[in-house]
Amino acid sequence: MRALRYAVLLVPVFPFSASAAETRFSGPSVGPVPVEFILFGLVLLGVAISHLHTLRIALTGAIVIALYKIVGSPFETGSGVGGFALHLGHEWVILTNLLMLLVGFALLAKHFEDSEVPAVLPRFLPDDWKGSLVLLILVFILSSFLDNIAAAMIGGAIAHTVFKGKVHIGYLAAIVAASNAGGAGSVVGDTTTTMMWIAGVPPTQVLHAYVGSFIALAVFGVPASLLQQRYSPIQKDVESNASIDWVRVAVVGTILASAVIVNITINTRFTEVSDRFPFLGAAVWVALLGTAGLRKPDWSLMPNALKGSIFLLSLVLCASMMPVEKLPIASWQSAFGLGFTSAVFDNIPLTALALNQGGYDWGFLAYAVGFGGSMIWFGSSAGVALSNMFPEAKNAGRWLREGWFVAAGYVIAFFVMLAVLGFHPGTTPRTARPTVPEAVTVLR
Repeated sequence: MRALRYAVLLVPVFPFSASAAETRFSGPSVGPVPVEFILFGLVLLGVAISHLHTLRIALTGAIVIALYKIVGSPFETGSGVGGFALHLGHEWVILTNLLMLLVGFALLAKHFEDSEVPAVLPRFLPDDWKGSLVLLILVFILSSFLDNIAAAMIGGAIAHTVFKGKVHIGYLAAIVAASNAGGAGSVVGDTTTTMMWIAGVPPTQVLHAYVGSFIALAVFGVPASLLQQRYSPIQKDVESNASIDWVRVAVVGTILASAVIVNITINTRFTEVSDRFPFLGAAVWVALLGTAGLRKPDWSLMPNALKGSIFLLSLVLCASMMPVEKLPIASWQSAFGLGFTSAVFDNIPLTALALNQGGYDWGFLAYAVGFGGSMIWFGSSAGVALSNMFPEAKNAGRWLREGWFVAAGYVIAFFVMLAVLGFHPGTTPRTARPTVPEAVTVLR
C-alpha cells in the first residue's frame, strides 16, 4: 500500500514514452513503455519510499541504467561503451556545474551563517508569522539575480538561526518554492531560463513568468508562515553576543558577485562557448579559494555536501539517458503537465526538448519547469541542496503532505496567469527543429 501511495509520483514520467517510441528509439519496450522508463520509475519510487537510503538508490539506479543502455539499448550518441562515453562528453558540463555549485553554495551558506547576520536579522523582521513571510519574500528576491541554489541555502541558513534550528518541513518546502519562483522570470535566476536566453529567447518573453510566481508566493507563503509560527516562532530578541563579521560578509558578497558577473558575461558575450565549460561553478570556486585567506571555509561540510550532490547528479544522469526525443504538441496543457513532470524528472532536459520543439509561451514554460520542481524535495537542485542542511526534509510523503500549499500555489497561479495573459507562442529558438510543427494555442 505504501508503494501504491507513492506511485503517483511516477505518473508524469510516462507520457513521454510514446513520443520516444515514435522517434529514433530502438531499444526494448514493455508495451509502449521503453525499459529505461521502467528502471527510472523504480529509482524514483525507491527514493520516495526509502528516504534513508536515497544516495544508494539513486547511484545504483544510474549504474544499472547505464549498464543496460550499454548492453541492450542505444544512446542518442551511439551504441555501447562508445555511445556512453560520447553521452558523458555531452553531459559533463551540466553535471560538473551542478556539483561545484551545490558544494560551493553549501560552504557559502555556512559563511553567511557564521557572519552572524542571521542572528541580528530579527531586529528587522516582524516577530510573528509575518517575519516568516518576509523571509520567504527575501529568498524570492535573492533568487531573481542569484542562482536559486544560493538563494535557498541563504534562506535556510537564516531560518536555522531565527527559528533556533526548528524548521518545519512545510516551511522548508516554501523556502525551496520561493527560490524557484524567484528565478522563474529571470534569465540569470535559473538554469532553465538561462538556457532559453542562450537559445535566443529574449528576456522579455520570460519576464511574465513572474505573474505566476507572485501569485504562487501569495498562495503558499501565508499558510507556510503560519505553520512555521505555530511550530517554532521566530526569535524576538537579538542574541546578546551577536556581532556581525563584516569580513565574512564581504567574502559572501564576493562569491555571489563573481557568480552573477560570470553568468551574465558568458551568456551575453560568449554564448558560443557557454556549454563547453562549467564557467559558473568555476567562478564560485575561484572566489571561494581566493577569499580563503580572509575567512577559511568550513571544509568539514564537504563530505555531506558531496553526498547530496552525487545523489542529484545520479538522478540527472538517469534522466539524461531516457529515450525522450520530443514532447507533446506545444500548448498550455503540455506546459502545465511539464510542471508536474519536473517534480520527478530533471527540468534541464525537459527545457532542452521544449527549445528544440518551439511553439511554447516561454514565460509559461519558465514558470512551469522552474517552480514545478518545488513540489517534491528532489525535484529541484535547490531542494536537494536545502535537504543537505535539513536531512529530515528527505521524505517525499511528508514534503507532499505538509507542504501541500506549494502544489496548490502552482495550480492556482498557472490558471490565473492563463486567464489574465493567455498562452501566446513566443520567439522560435535557434535550436528549434524546423520539422516540428508549432502549435498556436491561444486562450483569450
